[in-house]
This record gives sequence, C-alpha cells and structure tokens, in this order.
Amino acid sequence: MTQTDTPRPTLLQNARLIDPGSGHDGPGALLIRDGAIAELISGPLPEGAFPDAGRIDCGGACLAPGIVDFGVKVGEPGERHKESFRSAGLAAAAGGVTTMVTRADTAPAIDTPEVLSFALSRAQEVSPVRIAPMAALTKGREGREMTEIGFLSDAGAVAFSDGDHVVTDSKVLSRALTYAKSLGALVMGHVQDPVLSRGAAATSGKFSSLYGIPAVSPMAERMGLERDMAIVEMTRAAYHVDQITTRAALPALLRAREAGLDVTAGISIHHLTLNEFDIAGYRTFFKVKPPLRAEEDRLAMVEALAAGQIDVICSMHTPQDEESKRLPFEAAASGAVGLETLLPAALRLYHGGQIGLPQLFAALSLNPARRLGLEGGRLVSGAPADLVLFDPDAPYVLDRTTLQSKSKNTPFDGERMQGRVLGTWVGGRRVYAR
Repeated sequence: MTQTDTPRPTLLQNARLIDPGSGHDGPGALLIRDGAIAELISGPLPEGAFPDAGRIDCGGACLAPGIVDFGVKVGEPGERHKESFRSAGLAAAAGGVTTMVTRADTAPAIDTPEVLSFALSRAQEVSPVRIAPMAALTKGREGREMTEIGFLSDAGAVAFSDGDHVVTDSKVLSRALTYAKSLGALVMGHVQDPVLSRGAAATSGKFSSLYGIPAVSPMAERMGLERDMAIVEMTRAAYHVDQITTRAALPALLRAREAGLDVTAGISIHHLTLNEFDIAGYRTFFKVKPPLRAEEDRLAMVEALAAGQIDVICSMHTPQDEESKRLPFEAAASGAVGLETLLPAALRLYHGGQIGLPQLFAALSLNPARRLGLEGGRLVSGAPADLVLFDPDAPYVLDRTTLQSKSKNTPFDGERMQGRVLGTWVGGRRVYAR
C-alpha cells in the first residue's frame, strides 16, 4: 500500500468515554488509525491536535467498546427465512454489537468443520460485523457422541455448546469436557434439568397456575447446574453457563468459583428486565427459554450482576417467524430477537441506578471478549477500533416493524425505551450511522 492509499485517521471528539477495563467514565476523544485505537485523550482536546485526522463531533454522547453478544442464533444454514447473516449483521450494527458469537443450533447443526466453514464464509461475505462461531459439543446436538473438537477449533470455533439440548448422559458430557480441557476449549452449557423442564412454558407458581400454563420449578435450573458443576470439578474444564436466571442456582455457582473452578455465567437481557407477569394475556413474544422468572428472581439476578457474580449479559437472539409465534402459548416457539434491543434494554439498569456504565459494558463487551480470548472490549491504545456511540437518554417507542432482523419477535414492541445507538465502528470502519 502506498502512502496515498493509507486511510485517513479519524478523531471522535467531544465524547463521553466509557472504558470497562479501567472503570473510566468521563469526557474525552479517541483517535482511530489503521483500524485500531491509536490514542485516547481525557478531558479537553488540545488546540490544533491531530490536524491530519477527519473529525466526528460526538456531541457529548457515550463512546464505548462494541458489544460482544454471546449466543446469537442465525438461521444459516437451514432457516434463512428467519434470519440470515446479512440481516443479523445489519441488526447487530444497528444495536452496537460489533461481534456476534453465533450458536450452533442450526439445521443441520454446526458439528463438522465443513458446515462451520460454510457459515464463516457466508458471514464474511455479507455481515458488516465480526462473527465468532460456536460449534456443537455433540454430533447433531443429540448428546450421544462428541464432535471433533480439535478440528472444529482449528476451523475457527471459539466455544462448544449444544444450546438448549442438554447432554443428559453424564458419561458423554464428562468425556467431552475432558477432551475440551486437553485442547483448552471452552464449553457452554444450558443448565436445566431436562426431565422437569420437558413441556414447560412458564415458571411454576400462582401466576402460571391461574393461566393454566405447563410450568417448571426454578429448582430445575439448580439441579442442572449442580450436576454440571460436579462434572466440571471432575474434569477441570473451562465452562460457561449460558444463563443463570434464579436465586436458587446462585449458591452452586459461587461454590464452584470458591473451589477454583474455571466457571463463568451469563444471563439474557430479557431475564434481567422482564418477569413472569409479562406473559399475561398469553403474549407469545414473551415466551423464552428458560421461562421468565418471578420478580424476586429478576431482582436477585440484577444484584448478582452488580456484585460481579454474573459475568455476561447477552441478547440470546432467537428469531422466530410469525407462524411459529402466532399459536397458543404452550405450542408457540420459544425465543425473542434482541440484537437491536440489547443495549437500550440494558440501559434500564443504568437509569434505575442499579449499575454504572463501565460495569454494564464489562458484562456486554469486556467479559465476553476475555472469556473467548478475543481482542477488544476495552478503550486502550492498540485495541481494535470496534466501537459504539450512543445517547443513553434518548427516548422513543419501539416499533418492531423497523427492526433490521428478518423476524420481528421482540417482547419490547410498543415499549418506551431510553437509549439509542448513533454509530457503530468495526475495525475502524463505520458500519452504522443514525
């Protein structure tokens, strides 16, 4: 590349810098050069600084590391009518997500290097944001025979999970975790007792009984977690819990950490901001897996997040078409889209005074990046210029028809939201501008 071909540096000035690594939250500017963060300036910008740079006035809006969304469902291969890499990538960019950590629960499952290579190739062709794919832990996600974890890692898999298909055979799971440990691979698990959870569409209690909806006790989560933590203790593998949603499960998680096990945990934004009463009227857009919990559990999860006991907030983006959702509650498909609503919904915790912005972005960006060994998640010199610019106070009413996702199954349709993404950069290139 000649000197004349070198991209011009970009200076983002008059910003409120949010760095989850240092905990910094204050005014400043950021210089992008060659796709990376070149320099950070706290406070007023010196007069005449960076005369060769193009300038963007952020107007006092927040500038933070781009979101690393852990557990995004994309419908390629097999269900492209629900979500494609292109539509998911556009939704991610509009939501400030710069890396989608994609799930393996496709049709067919991403359980061979060939299927993984296809997905990566498609994503790189059409997605404006980065893709970090997970692969299945067992073949066909059937829980009988583990996949070729080594070959899949070489092909680009960043973690291994069967999604909401729980590996019920403890011997198969222990062998897979032992093999993953030997290769330094991360395993993500869905901690629900599958027998108790079978057929459940709500959390057990007075409300589900009143509505006559098949329900499951929160203890199903604790039982699933206790089993998995015992196997992790036996194998010493690296393990990430996809979602902790109940107070009853927290003690098992904390005991595992106190014992020195390499265990982290996440939670979906829906379980942090919604509760079981939201399914009133049999509204199927609120049907997710695991089901929405009691308000006491939701508040306990917010407290656990603020205390650092829960590491990651994710969208658990699960697109479903209208035909899958416009059914009786018990028969309707589970899941909600969340790429574009993850940040504004998470800002409810900030506006409620329950968590500060640096800590919020630790769960959205820094912790998932660290857990997966990805670059980014911090505002430091040399880090990739994967950034989100947002106004945390901008109010609006969400209209699901305006979402970039092919599927529009959001529980926040018609809700008053506060916080809008103004711009997203991936590798220094602006991929979204409002």
